[in-house]
Amino acid sequence: MSYFLAIDAGGTKTQCLLADNCRILARAKTGTVKLMRVDEQEATSRLHAMLAEVATAAGVPLGQVNRTCFGLAGISNPAVRQWAQKSIAELVAGDLLLCGDEVIALEAAFSGGPGILVVAGTGSNAIGRTHAGQIFNAGGWGPVLGDEGSGTWIGLEAIRAALRAHNHQHFVELNREQNANDPTCLLREIERHWKLDSLGELVAYANQRSDSNHPAPDYASLAPLVARLANAGDALAVRVLTLAGVKLAELVALVYSKMTASIPVIGNESTAINVAYTGGVLAHVSQVRAAMTAQLTDCLPTACVRQTPVDPLDGALWRARQS
Repeated sequence: MSYFLAIDAGGTKTQCLLADNCRILARAKTGTVKLMRVDEQEATSRLHAMLAEVATAAGVPLGQVNRTCFGLAGISNPAVRQWAQKSIAELVAGDLLLCGDEVIALEAAFSGGPGILVVAGTGSNAIGRTHAGQIFNAGGWGPVLGDEGSGTWIGLEAIRAALRAHNHQHFVELNREQNANDPTCLLREIERHWKLDSLGELVAYANQRSDSNHPAPDYASLAPLVARLANAGDALAVRVLTLAGVKLAELVALVYSKMTASIPVIGNESTAINVAYTGGVLAHVSQVRAAMTAQLTDCLPTACVRQTPVDPLDGALWRARQS
């Protein structure tokens, strides 16, 4: 009997499962182990505790694991790879496959076949694979340099858009004429969410630099708030979420352009391209998902978007079993 460990480590949470050749034996989860969000000691502690939990639940010692597939955000960073290899080797036997969290999600969607996967959770990116097996990416540059359409981007864009509306009274008047809420109500809701008492405190908090005593603001936590206001008819929140969907569709279109440039035969306008998605934003914020789908209908008419999100852990397990 062979045993396989699958790990999906994203920007918000980390989850794993332990399986044999035929069935999943146990699952476990913990907080993020992404080194951009927690220090190495905390990441290692969380990872090791989660692995001990899943091994106990499965009744399989980690020393009996034949192969582990670890999908991790930020894996292109050598320091992240080194940490992942060391942390797994300290507890788990067998081979280790390291790959990006978007790669295991791609496998969950297409099991080695062609298609495009768009990720929108704490961060965002897109990855596609051609019929010939070539891989192409777009986005994934992190919260400062990119991550358009992600939860972090939505939180930041909501603050920026609300501040623009606060400074330009004609935006306020325009929305009042449309019988929408005062867009500056978004600022008040954000202040309330972060337990702040004024716009000045909000500006100071949002601009603070992170250090050991002051972690960076969790902009991604604002995404559900923006979605709630959009559902209530707030025009500014609707615009932010719509733009997020458009940005994600642009990532998909960019990946598709790279694929068609590489292998012209798939550039035939009649050739359908399957698009899958994962991540909390696209899974739970219907306005973003609808805006992305609508934009793809315009810019990539042959795209066929799946109706439900994929589970990256399924892809990590598929890889572990196949290799």
